Amino acid sequence: MGYPEDIDIFQEKLNKKANGGSYVIEERLPLVNGMYSGGLAHDNINNQTIAVYTGSQYSGIELRNFTVSFPDEAPWRRLIKIFADVPEVYVTYETPGDTVEAEDINGLQVSLSAVQTEIERYKNKGQIDGGSFRREV
Repeated sequence: MGYPEDIDIFQEKLNKKANGGSYVIEERLPLVNGMYSGGLAHDNINNQTIAVYTGSQYSGIELRNFTVSFPDEAPWRRLIKIFADVPEVYVTYETPGDTVEAEDINGLQVSLSAVQTEIERYKNKGQIDGGSFRREV
């Protein structure tokens, strides 16, 4: 659930580089019960550049027990499953930049509407005191 139960977190998008170069990204991913299954933060990843290590910046043990796939409806995304008996891993990869899609904009709109709704709720049920919020129960 998003705001107000939790703070919404948005991944910063990467513009395509004018010179056609790539970004080198390192993501820290937590493993739960020896597994991580989910998307990588950025799009258009060159699969051949994906490396998984137990330490940051290609340190620790290189892990090869992972799979990479992409959803049919969004082939620019990458999903990864990693299996290891460690608490976290570091995934490094290259990307030329992200694809901004309707889902990204829709997520921002939902988050903004939730904040506006919460502000209106405070205005109607709470007391706004000099710029700070104080809720009356």
